[in-house]
Formats: sequence, C-alpha cells, structure tokens
Amino acid sequence: MGHQSTNDLLEQLDKLLNVYDFSNTTRTSLLGCVNLIYQSDLEETYSKPMLWIGLYIALASLACILAMVADLLHGLRSRQLWFPCKYFRINAAFLTLISIAMKLPVDLSGSMPGVVDQTAKLGSMAFMCTMMANLLPCLATMNNDELLSNITALCVLVITLVVNVCIQIQTGVLDSLSAIVAIMYVTWLLELLLLHLCSSLAILKSKEIIESKYQKRHDAASEDIQQSSGRLLTVEKLQKHVRNHWIMAASGSPQFITACSPVASASGVICALITGLHALTMLVGIMGMKEKDYQSVYKWSMMVILIVQSIGVVIGAIAPLSRCFATLSFKVSSKIILNHFKVFKVESYWTWKLYDWKHGGIHEFRSRNLEVIIETLKKLILSLCIKFQKGVVVMCKITALAPFLFMICVLYCFRCMKWLLKAVFTSLGKKFEKLERNNDLRPYVLQLDDDIELAERTLVGLIKYVNQFMEKGAKSSPDNLMKLLKKSTRDFQGVQKFDHIDHDVPSKVDYQDCWRLPVVTLTAIAVSLPAIEKEEVDSLLESVREGLVYVTIVEKGLNATDNHVSAQKATETLWREIRLGKKWLGNELQDPALQMNAAGQIVEWLRDRAKNMAFTKETSKNNIGGPNDDPITRSICAYSMYRITETLLLAYHTNNDATVSQKELFDTLSSMIADIIAACLTNLPQVIRMKCHTCAIEEREASVKDAAQLLGETTQIIEILQDHYIPNMDPSDMPYLDKWRSYLSNP
Repeated sequence: MGHQSTNDLLEQLDKLLNVYDFSNTTRTSLLGCVNLIYQSDLEETYSKPMLWIGLYIALASLACILAMVADLLHGLRSRQLWFPCKYFRINAAFLTLISIAMKLPVDLSGSMPGVVDQTAKLGSMAFMCTMMANLLPCLATMNNDELLSNITALCVLVITLVVNVCIQIQTGVLDSLSAIVAIMYVTWLLELLLLHLCSSLAILKSKEIIESKYQKRHDAASEDIQQSSGRLLTVEKLQKHVRNHWIMAASGSPQFITACSPVASASGVICALITGLHALTMLVGIMGMKEKDYQSVYKWSMMVILIVQSIGVVIGAIAPLSRCFATLSFKVSSKIILNHFKVFKVESYWTWKLYDWKHGGIHEFRSRNLEVIIETLKKLILSLCIKFQKGVVVMCKITALAPFLFMICVLYCFRCMKWLLKAVFTSLGKKFEKLERNNDLRPYVLQLDDDIELAERTLVGLIKYVNQFMEKGAKSSPDNLMKLLKKSTRDFQGVQKFDHIDHDVPSKVDYQDCWRLPVVTLTAIAVSLPAIEKEEVDSLLESVREGLVYVTIVEKGLNATDNHVSAQKATETLWREIRLGKKWLGNELQDPALQMNAAGQIVEWLRDRAKNMAFTKETSKNNIGGPNDDPITRSICAYSMYRITETLLLAYHTNNDATVSQKELFDTLSSMIADIIAACLTNLPQVIRMKCHTCAIEEREASVKDAAQLLGETTQIIEILQDHYIPNMDPSDMPYLDKWRSYLSNP
C-alpha cells in the first residue's frame, strides 16, 4: 500500500467519523490502526534502497577477496608460501572497504528473522576474522607513525563491531543458537586483535635486530665487489652480489619474520577453527537458501552477501593456514625441536618496547606528589602489560605446537621417501645432492633466532626466484642498442670530440651538461639529414630510445643533483619532440627546403637557428616549441645545439673537409652517440650495486628485484664494455660527463 492509498484511507475515516457518532475509545482504536498502516508504509518506502545497499556490501567484500587472491597468486608465483601482503593491506582504502563489508554485524536496527539473514550476519563475522588473520604480516611493512595510526583505526573498527554484536545478542536480534556462534566469533576477533597489538610491539625491535645483522653482512659482501679504477666489475661478480643481497633481503624481510612467528601460527590455528565453524553454519544457510528464507529489508541480496563472503572465508583461510606451517622453511634438527618446545622462553624483542616505555620519563608536573603517583601508576600498568604480553606469546607458542608437530611428521615422512628414492635411483640421488651446495650463500641468511636455520630447499627456491628475474631481464635485452654500441670506439673518443670548442661561449641559463642532452642533440642532427634512408634513421631513433632508458637510470641514480636536473628535464621535453614529431624546438628537422643542401649547409642552418635562440632575446613563432614551451628548456637545448654544431663545423674547416657527405656525417654522429652512451653505461655496475643496498628495510626486496632484472637486461652491454679501455678515473667521477671530458682532454 502506497502513501496515496493511506491518505485516501484517512479521508474516508474522517468522513466516517463525521457521519457516525463513535465513542472516544472506538475513535482512538480506529486512528491507531490507521497509524500502524501509515508507519508500515513509511518503513516499506525507506527500506527500498536496502536491496542496493546489500549489493554494495557484496561488492566491497568482493574487492577485499580479489586483493587476497592477488596476494595468493603473488606468493605462489614468487615461491613465497608465507604469502606476504602486497595488495591486501591495512590502510585507509581497505579499512573503508572492510567497514562497508561489515555492515550486517554492525547494523543494530535491522531485524534478521530469516535463516539466511542470521547466517549472513554470522558469515560476515567469520569473514572479518579471516581478513584480520590475512592482514597480520602487513604490520611489518609500516614505519612507526603508520603502524600507530593504522592499528588504532583497526582497533576502533573491531571494537565497534564487537560492541554492536554484543548489543544485538542482548536485544534478541540474534536467536539463541546464532548468539552462541556470535560469542565464539567475538572471542576470536578480540584474540586476533590482541595478536595484532602484540606483533606491533615486537616489530619495532625485531627490525632493529635484523638491521644490525644486515649491516654486518652487507659490509662483508661489499668487500669483494669494490670497483677499482680503470676496470669494470664482471658480470659474474655482479650476479653473486645480487644473489647475496637477495638472500639477505628475502630472509630478513619483516613480513617473512612476522609470518614465521608463533603469533602468525596462532592466528592460523584460529583461522582454521573459524573456517570449520563457518562450514557448519553454512549447512543451515544452504537449507535456508533453498527455501528462500530471507525476510530482512535486504531481501535477496542477503543470499549474494552470504555466498560472496563465504567464498571470502575459504580464500582468506589459505594464507593464515599456510603460515601455520611457516616453520617448514626451517631445517628440522634435534636442537631446533628442543628450542621450539621451550615455550616459556619469551625473547626480549617481544617486550622491549614496553620496557622502554616503563623506564622512560614522563612529563614534569608542578606537583611532585602528582608526578610520583603518575609515575607509579605508569610502571604498575606497564608491568602488568609486560606480564600479559609474555603470557600471550607463551600461549601462541603452545598453540603453534599442533601445526609444528604435524610438520615434523610430514618432513620425516618426506625424508624417508627421499632416502628410498636415493637408494633406488642414483641419478635422482645426485639431483638431491646438488641442493646442498649453497654454503657460500648461507652466511647471508638473516634470522632473529640464530638457532634456526633456513632449509636448503627454501634457500634453493630463493636463488631460483632471483635467477628468474635475471633470466626475465635477459629475454628483454635491448638488441638495437647493442648494435649501436658496437659502433663505439674502444677509448670513447666521441665523448671528447662532440663538443671541442676552444673558446667558452657563456649561456643565458646556468646548467651542467648531462649525458642525455648531447645524445639527443646529436640524434636531432642525424635525423635532419635528408639523404639518409628512412630505415636507418628509424633504427637510430630506436637504438637511442633503448639507450636513453638506461642512461636515465644512471642519471637518476648517480647524478640527480640540482645543477643537473634542469638539463635532464629539458632533454626529456626535447626527446619527445624529436622522436614523435621529428622537430627540434618547433623547427622541422626534415625540412623540404633542405633536401638539396650539403651536410655542412644543414649543420650551419641548425647552428644559426640555435644561435638565434641561445644568445638573442628575440624569438619568432618558428622558434617556439609549442604552447607549453619553456624559455629555460629552449635556452638549454639551443645552447647545446650551438656548441655541438659549431664543433662539427670547426672540425670540417680544420681538416679542409667541407665536402663531407651526409652518409659520412651520419656515421660520425652515430659513432659519437654510441661513445657517449657507452661511457655513461660504464656506470651500470655501480647502479646495480646501489640498487642492491637500500636503507629502508621495507623496500629492500623490491629494490634487489629491480637490480636483478636490470642486470639481466644489461649483461650483454656490460660484457661489450669489458673490451673497452676504461679511463683510470676515480670511480666517484665516472657518473659525470664533464669529469669524463676533462680526463680525456688531459689524461
């Protein structure tokens, strides 16, 4: 019944009351009935959007599930079966999605009379538990401020959910059986929240311990790879250096350490219990879905929510359960088994932060008595927190014994099977023996507990993973660039010859030359030669494009100083214009008017254009590179073009070679470009070394992966450069073009 029909009923009732003389009691009863009908109409009208809200809840849940699936795929692909949190993390975006997905258990006003309604509300709580268990390792990726803000937000979300569920149990929104299940979920939610808080306190100190061990291993690894003057590091040494740092980064990853802790094992056991309980409740839910027993305002969207979140519970349980057996990553020995059974031993990093707060000072007050009281209360509260923290760790270790004992049985069965296979198949035995030849990498394994050893199979898996990145890089090696580098001279003479003006012409803009600017300028001159075949020009452009990728990596990594940035930015703008439009600062490089000109005339034309823009204030429309043209960019590019073209013309006049052909000039320019790029790329080993070592512990894995892929891509380049004569320069001067030119001019 709609609003209009209710109004009609009121009008008819008003006429009826005017015609007949009813008693006051009868009048009140009739008006009360109409009021109930009206309230029912209003409730039906307001509940119409709830169907779409239910679908919105399912969509938010699906987004969280997809992020967890992405983490699972990433873990499988990278052989990291502790499944680090790369996509599904505790941050503002996902906390918002989780709060939307938890709309059902937080809803205090909506009645849930149907079986599907009750099961969906309980399913949301199970889904929340599995999401929290998944999110535990991501705490290790945060710095202090991020950890404080995100864990606070998670606490607010979980406590709000728990309080609202308790209110619903008290008010009878949940029936008696559902209330019992809800109490169990609430207990596990609070336990998981407690595990998050305990891990947060331990993470800060554990990072310091790992960082201290990392620095010692890094110093040892760096001793064997110091670059000497006049020599490039070999590919073999670089590969060993990358592997060493990958072992340090992967084994010392904060997420790996957190995932292998007893807290993670305990969360996995809780997750297993939750999954089992949810499977039992789903049996009732399936019966309700068959009978379409959903009577809440969310209507049939409750079925969608239940199905989606049930899938989420199953998927969300995979990673925590896998972390239960994270000790599979360790070699099982009698010493380690005894160490694991020392359940009452609590390592110092679990309580270090609490002790630090306990012994730390407080804000001074004017009243000495008040200060004494506050100090006493602080120590008392923190002492209780320390004991509580120790108790939680001990309980987690006891809980972790179940999967640990199961793991021991599985591993010993596996060892027996392997022994039998080795006894039967000699060739297979040799394969197994091959896995035990990585003792040179074992010193670089980082662990909080020195008594625990990384299993050989896990170590081999880590090495295979980093080797895959090198192989992946090798498959995408720059073939066109290597063809160009073969044109470079062994002594890099093009670095000195491209700009050899005796008199120094001052520029309107103060800047220092970068590697990319002369490369792009020389390419512009080569493109302007009309007699060169289009295929050759396009091949040069493609070779330069590939070369600039690595030149940019060198510049950004080794000489990203303020006095180089302006030239680097100008070069990026100029290169886009040359590559995409074959223009130089708005001038057509393949101007039809220059088709019949000799090579020297084209160079003179470019010199005059550049001189006009570099040294005069007047600019015509033809001199402007576009509506977003920057005068600083124009001046830098024009000054570079002027010096290079003037150098070329002086060389021709000195050699009395004014009739040089365009083909000869193109080859000369190509050789110069190759020399400059080759000289710059002699810094690639230094860049790879730098990428292997980064200060932020949270970023090391990604940085070493980049180094491995870069080494794979540039292996052949480094091998080509091994045959060149490397100047006997200070290694700290090699990233700078001006240092190279000074050395080559006065060796």
